[in-house]
Amino acid sequence: MSAGAMITSVRNNLNLLSKRDRMKNRLGGFNSDKKTEYDLPKATTKQLKVIAKRIKEERKVRLLKVIGLTLILCIGLVYLFLYSADGITELLTY
Repeated sequence: MSAGAMITSVRNNLNLLSKRDRMKNRLGGFNSDKKTEYDLPKATTKQLKVIAKRIKEERKVRLLKVIGLTLILCIGLVYLFLYSADGITELLTY
């Protein structure tokens, strides 16, 4: 690679950097001095216990659904395998 090509490459990269800075300033950019403040509602311990209980119940229901679906799929696959195994043995003995 010649020296002229390297200088052109560096110059093009610098031009890209300056464009990035201008876009950042135009769109507002990021201000590190400004902190994001959240207006979260205050919750009592009773409300937190109710929320925790509800989440545990939802998790239990979701787990039962997953286990049920898994069992149904496994039984279906076993049935399919046994059915196809009978078909294969029938074809082999024919």
